[in-house]
Amino acid sequence: MLISSGLSPLTHLAPAMYSVAAVFIWGTSDFTGGYASKRANAFVLTAFSHLCACVLMLGVSVAQHDPFPNRASIVWALLAGSMGGISLAIFYRALSAGQMGLTAPIAALLGAAIPTLVDIALEGAPSRWSIAGFVLAIVAIWLITRPEAPGQNDEGGRPKGVAAAALAGVGFAGFYLCIHQASGSPAWIATIGRVASLAATVVAIIATKAPLKLDLPSAGMGMLAGCFDISGSALFIYAAQRGRLDEAVVITSLYPAVTVLLARLILKEHFSRWKFVGLLAALAAVPLISAG
Repeated sequence: MLISSGLSPLTHLAPAMYSVAAVFIWGTSDFTGGYASKRANAFVLTAFSHLCACVLMLGVSVAQHDPFPNRASIVWALLAGSMGGISLAIFYRALSAGQMGLTAPIAALLGAAIPTLVDIALEGAPSRWSIAGFVLAIVAIWLITRPEAPGQNDEGGRPKGVAAAALAGVGFAGFYLCIHQASGSPAWIATIGRVASLAATVVAIIATKAPLKLDLPSAGMGMLAGCFDISGSALFIYAAQRGRLDEAVVITSLYPAVTVLLARLILKEHFSRWKFVGLLAALAAVPLISAG
């Protein structure tokens, strides 16, 4: 009894600890991939990063000697990987086109909100916290998408990368929902999903006729981004399997805070006062929306 009670708190905290680790790893991955996309084609870079990720996680899967997932889990992992791969390439393009500190929270916000809405449709009306989060999210998006200086805007007057970031957020939400349906080894599920991501981005390269070239710095950053991203995915899968999906999504959706911090420290990105308020509101809206 004493041993059991001593292990219980650690067992209960494990999913949250893995989710927090995924926050730092995903945030670093997005910064690295977004920065590399400034000097390389986003789809080519993403395909290369996926290839590196596949090699890494395949080695981890084989070394762990975990059983291979069942057929249904394979299908869900492939579907999740396809959506996640294309969404990640679009997200890298959004990060490279605009300010990382503005585009990253939009993708995270939608990625967290949509799974929450699915839960609401299945389980009933939202709580007061969710309603407050929706209101805060609307205000945040309005502040973030206010016209910027001419050099940072699209032709319509909105900051560059906002539409692409929103599309990526929808894809991330699909990834969360599908990967949660897969059961089995997190390492194998992450590997199978990344194979689908690689295939999807290769198709996108062929369709867009993107030039197959990467300089050495871009290739190095792409390799780091891929290894970080798949490691974060495996941690998220572990957290979602052993805890609640909404809790895993809530915590991991805070990864833009790491991306924003790195963009501020390394790239010296500047935000106006109202844009910074919008950024904080977006980050605050993520846990409020998902808390319902």
